[in-house]
Amino acid sequence: MRVTTAQIQKFKQEGKRFAALTAYDVITAKLVDGAGIPIILVGDSLGMVVLGYDNTIPVTLDDIIHHTRAVVRGSSKAMVVADLPFMTYHKNPEQALDSAARCMQLGGAQAVKLEGGRVMAPTIRRLTDSGIAVMAHIGLTPQSVNQLGGFKAQGKTQAQALGLMEDALAVQDAGAFSVVLECIPAALARLVTQRLDIPTIGIGSGPDCDAEIQVVSDILGWFTDFQPRHTKRFAHLAEDAKSAIEEYVSEVRDQKFPTQEHSFTMDEEVVRDVEDAFPSS
Repeated sequence: MRVTTAQIQKFKQEGKRFAALTAYDVITAKLVDGAGIPIILVGDSLGMVVLGYDNTIPVTLDDIIHHTRAVVRGSSKAMVVADLPFMTYHKNPEQALDSAARCMQLGGAQAVKLEGGRVMAPTIRRLTDSGIAVMAHIGLTPQSVNQLGGFKAQGKTQAQALGLMEDALAVQDAGAFSVVLECIPAALARLVTQRLDIPTIGIGSGPDCDAEIQVVSDILGWFTDFQPRHTKRFAHLAEDAKSAIEEYVSEVRDQKFPTQEHSFTMDEEVVRDVEDAFPSS
C-alpha cells in the first residue's frame, strides 16, 4: 500500500522529518522507493534534466503523464505526485480539474502539485473538494521564471515575506495536504513551518522545514551542467558513467570485449553443417 496524505500529516504531528525526491523513470523510481522515500515527485524539472530545455515552461501535460506512468510502474510504496505543467491549470479551476484527472487516471498519480499561493487557493479548493490531493508550491515558482526575472530567492523584503506567509495560510485553508517552500530565507521558512498545520517541504529554504525535496539528478551528480546552491552531491554518477563508457570504448576497440564469456554457444556439428552448406570462397 502506498503512503497516504494522512501518513504525511502524521509525520508533521509527530515531528518526524522526512525526505522526498524527484524521479522520472522506472529505474530511478525503484531505487528511490526502495530507500523508503515517502513521496516521489514527477517534477516538471524533467524539462531541464531529462528533455534538455532551458527551463520548465516547455513541459507538456503529456510529458508529465508519460513519465508518471513510468514512476508508478517502478514504485509500490511511495506516494507519487505529478507536477501540473505551465498553463495546464491557470485558466480556471475546471482546467486544473481536467489536468489533474488526467494525471491520476492516465498517469496513475496519487496527488498533483501546482505553483501559486493566494491566487491559486480557489483552484486548490476545487481540486480538493473533488477528492484530489494537492501539494502546493510557493516562493520561487519556476514556471514564473520570466515574470520573476530569473531563478531568484523570494521573500527577502517585508512585503514579500508577509505575502508568502499569507500564501502559505491560504493554500492550507484551501485544503492542500503539504506545501513546497522553494528558495525562501531560512528564517521565514521556519516561521511558516511553525504556523502551519500541514507539512512544509523545503528546497533551498533552510533546515527547519518539516521535509526536504531535491532533484534526484542533482544529489546523485548525474546532471552536471550546473549545481544549484541549494543542493549537495551525495554521489558523482556522471563521472563514474563517463569513466565506464570510456573503458567500454577502449575494450571494444582493443578486442577485449566481448569475450566468449559474454557469448552464446552452439553445437559444433551444426557449425560444420553451416560451413559445408555455405563454403567460403
